[in-house]
Amino acid sequence: MTDLWSFLLQTLTAAGAAAFLLVVKYLFRDKLSPRWQFGIWGLLALVLLHPAGQGGRYVLLNWPLWLETLKTALTGDYSLIQVVAPIPLPAPLGGPQTPLDVLYLLYVAGVVVLLVWYALTYLQLRLALRRGTPADDTQLRRVAAQYDLPLCRAVEVEGLPSAFVCGVIRPVLALPAGQAVDDKVLLHELLHLKYHDAAWGLLICLFRCLHWCNPLLWYCADRAGNDAEALCDQRVLERLEGEDRRDYGIILLSMASGRYARAPGTSSMANGGRNIRERIEAIARFKRYPAGMALASVCVALVLLFPLVLGQGQALAKANGLGHSDELEFHTAMASARLTPCTTAAGALDAYGKAVIEQNGIYRALCAPIDQQADLAAQMEVFAHGPDNWVHEHWESGLPGRADHTAGYYLYNLTEADGGYTAVVVFPLQLAYLDGPDAPPVQESEEGHAYAAWQAVRAERQGDRWVVLPQGEFHLAELQQAYDDGVSLLTWGDPALPAAVTYAADVDGLRLEIVYQTIHAVDNTVETSSSMSWFFGTSTSFDTTPKPNALFDSARESYDFTGTETVPGAADLVNRYAAAPVYADGSGPSLEFGSGQGSSSDGTFWGAARDSGGLQSGGGSGLGGDPNEAPVWPDHYRMVLSYVDGREEQTVELRPVEGEDAP
Repeated sequence: MTDLWSFLLQTLTAAGAAAFLLVVKYLFRDKLSPRWQFGIWGLLALVLLHPAGQGGRYVLLNWPLWLETLKTALTGDYSLIQVVAPIPLPAPLGGPQTPLDVLYLLYVAGVVVLLVWYALTYLQLRLALRRGTPADDTQLRRVAAQYDLPLCRAVEVEGLPSAFVCGVIRPVLALPAGQAVDDKVLLHELLHLKYHDAAWGLLICLFRCLHWCNPLLWYCADRAGNDAEALCDQRVLERLEGEDRRDYGIILLSMASGRYARAPGTSSMANGGRNIRERIEAIARFKRYPAGMALASVCVALVLLFPLVLGQGQALAKANGLGHSDELEFHTAMASARLTPCTTAAGALDAYGKAVIEQNGIYRALCAPIDQQADLAAQMEVFAHGPDNWVHEHWESGLPGRADHTAGYYLYNLTEADGGYTAVVVFPLQLAYLDGPDAPPVQESEEGHAYAAWQAVRAERQGDRWVVLPQGEFHLAELQQAYDDGVSLLTWGDPALPAAVTYAADVDGLRLEIVYQTIHAVDNTVETSSSMSWFFGTSTSFDTTPKPNALFDSARESYDFTGTETVPGAADLVNRYAAAPVYADGSGPSLEFGSGQGSSSDGTFWGAARDSGGLQSGGGSGLGGDPNEAPVWPDHYRMVLSYVDGREEQTVELRPVEGEDAP
């Protein structure tokens, strides 16, 4: 059963746009033409027809955030309010579950009652017209020919206060029986016919039904109907000259106390005394608007289009430093996270990495599936109100250590899989819990190696948002090198971390292996300054604020080569070696020895066993192409070995180890 929240979001969004338009129309009431005054209601129609809150956007006022916060605070419901149609309909199965469901059913009942009432009113009017007698159309044809206007069937009906057009598909012009009708009245009604104003009236009636409980939108429907009549007056006056214009105003004035039809699908020259008085005031200031004003009207409409129809995107509310008693701020932050979808895989992975670094559950909510939001919030509530009184956003990710906030995170081995992406998220650690969080943590190994934690994850699209799903627990890794500048060289890979592919071959008593890794990064570098920046200059740090719309800024590949002896002394016979990647289509760089030991940006590397003290080498380079596309890994590596005993050079192909096929 659909509850009331979806309808409230739709109608309140439209009400905000309507109030804004009323203010704008008041400011331009005597400056822009009736065409603009009526046409600008088209923007409100677009707002009414567009499901509110789509894509995490809002119009003028942030109704989605306020309603989400209120819904959660009142009901404890962490689902996302979704308007999938201009007016949400109840689910076909199941009865009302909550008082809000009952209210929603009352709303639906009101819509049905109004629709039936309007339909019966229209049918009653059509039956009355059917009982009418065909009118002498000589005068009507003359007026239509004079002003080049279309004709329709005309009937005379007893008791009509004025002429009107009824119907959209088969329109009928209804005329008062036994009364003379002025040419200018016929001109007015034929102009209604030409511009299909009865159809606009039908649409306005439909909006009345759908938003029957919103008085502001009913008022706007009245104003739109009056503007349609004022526009028709404008069109009449443009075709009249001199005294005929004054006479037209007198005719309108005579209708000020008369009744007028409100049936859907009709257009009547008489639309109530107050409205006619406003129309007469418009006639008094009638003028032919200069061409420049037409351009100005279009410009004003375009300026209004963006805030009213396109709206603006959500921004994440304050999500850190929330005290354990900040319940409202917590609900607001969680609502903001639900409404700020990660629109890219990079954005979702960035939010997850920063959620782990900051141990921030609201950041995690940015990239968590909607159906996990309630459990996530419950975890944070437990921490906030537990004996330790954590900040309200505290979340335990299971990271076996304390993340290094200055180093950030690294995304290894991104690859496309089943419509999403898999990757390994790597977190350099300041402190590692080797024996659990209750044991004393360590900063580095006895050899001076730093520690990092890694976890396999999957990013996939769910609806209009990207989410991240952990694929297992965290693992600790002792990095293979002791870096002078901390762990920043993780940008270029480390063989202690999982490989994208391990390529291997056995030859002449050697086990040759290449650990191939890719590393993708979002630009999270921010400049920081201090009171001494004027002297030392600005420095950079890692930005821990999530970027849900981020794209990958760079992508690199790393290849680490080792040759292990399976026969003692086999490595001593190798003089030089070189390797080059080969792709599935057979392409790849040429294979040749370089001087000394090194690597190239095309993925080749080379070395001398005697210079490096063994068979170990590698390198890294930037991946070509768009970093936001999954990289193409080498199909295999081709390696050539030369020997100290003068034997012929050996060429060998290193293929993916079974279970680690290159894509």
